[in-house]
Amino acid sequence: MVQLSEPFKWTLLLCTCSLSLAGPVQVPNLTLPPTAAGNQTAVKNIFNQSYAAYSASFIDDRNGWGATIVDAMGTMILMGFDDLFIKSLEWVTNVDFTESKTAANVDLFETTIRYVGGMLSAYELTGKKYPILVQQSQTLVDKMAFAWSSPNQTIPYGMINSRTTLQSINVSRLSLYTGNQTYTNLSMKNSIHILLFPGPFPGAPSKRSAPPLKANTWGGGTDSYLEYLIKYARISNTDDNLFADTWHAAVDSSIKELLKTSTVGNHAYIADWNDGTIALEGSHLACFLAGNWILGGKLLNNDTIVNIGLEIADSCWNTYASTETGIGPETFQFIDNESFYGKHGFWITGSDYIQRPEVLESNFYAWRATGDTNFQKYLVASETNGYAGLNDVNNIAAGLQDVTESFLDVFNTEGQVFKAPPAKAVYGSGNIAVPAGTFTSKTVTGPVPAISPGPL
Repeated sequence: MVQLSEPFKWTLLLCTCSLSLAGPVQVPNLTLPPTAAGNQTAVKNIFNQSYAAYSASFIDDRNGWGATIVDAMGTMILMGFDDLFIKSLEWVTNVDFTESKTAANVDLFETTIRYVGGMLSAYELTGKKYPILVQQSQTLVDKMAFAWSSPNQTIPYGMINSRTTLQSINVSRLSLYTGNQTYTNLSMKNSIHILLFPGPFPGAPSKRSAPPLKANTWGGGTDSYLEYLIKYARISNTDDNLFADTWHAAVDSSIKELLKTSTVGNHAYIADWNDGTIALEGSHLACFLAGNWILGGKLLNNDTIVNIGLEIADSCWNTYASTETGIGPETFQFIDNESFYGKHGFWITGSDYIQRPEVLESNFYAWRATGDTNFQKYLVASETNGYAGLNDVNNIAAGLQDVTESFLDVFNTEGQVFKAPPAKAVYGSGNIAVPAGTFTSKTVTGPVPAISPGPL
């Protein structure tokens, strides 16, 4: 049997997001509900069914290196599926990460979170028994380093051609286990450049690198950047307050400028901002911010941030509770222009569901932080040959999407399980960046064009 190193043995029961949750984040004396054992068994069955379906028929579209296999290794270990992990380890051992098996370029971000994160997390979870996981991670990151094509380049190319490459948390772990600080330095100069780059709001850079620059969202484009500011501060326990303080500034300015409530149901949400126009819209992806704010608010000992995070978690769950399938849509708006809004406080603009976990993830954070069983939301799964997305969450007859995302078998779509040091008493200096100038906004009164979800 694969042996978990001691700090991870409790993870199966209490953590499905990140081991960076520690200290004051979890409510004291939190106990598992009576349904926990049954739910745990159901989740393990879901994993087995979906992974079996993947093994029988798959499309390996992330350079042919087996993204689902590598991404899911940590889940296999935590769930006790030793036979699957050993097979995955054999696969990883034989992958040639120096050359893509497909014609596609290498996506720097996706490759880092799926492959590098998956291998290094598995290395930690197994008590550092399999150094091949570090070796293969190093081989891959060495190749990705070509994304910095010149010595003074701070922002890497997002795509490179591996036939001819980083995200701070995953890459810093590689430095930890290889003793080579170059990997962290590359990712840090990228992060710090963005941290210091002027944006439309304090702490919140524009999601665009070309005009118009003034666009801000907690959804696709800047979500991961904002998410990992506070998570990097926690998992590294860095003495540099820049990361926690910038996250704090981003949250503070978002509360002041973008926090809105629906006119029906009083549902709280963070709007998008496009060159002076506030867009009353939200997304399934952006619902991660509820859990992120709960985590960060606890680490900063800021109850205002925590409470708003809890309110947004409720609002995001409302998008699930309001549909025919009981699953929330990809995108939605809070503009009163149809009867659906009059009943539910939002209306659906993108009705598909691509197996995103952010709403349930935020509910899990909320339960851990409060102990309130109202946040224990579960979706009932039946026996199946696999799990598919939905074409329309409000119309069961619209059918299924014939695809399973690689991140279905992972605890968190972007965050692998890593060992964090004991939590500090507080993170950040408590100082918030002072806005430069005056921000003038207007609120949109009708449907707005969709914002591209492309990476920053």
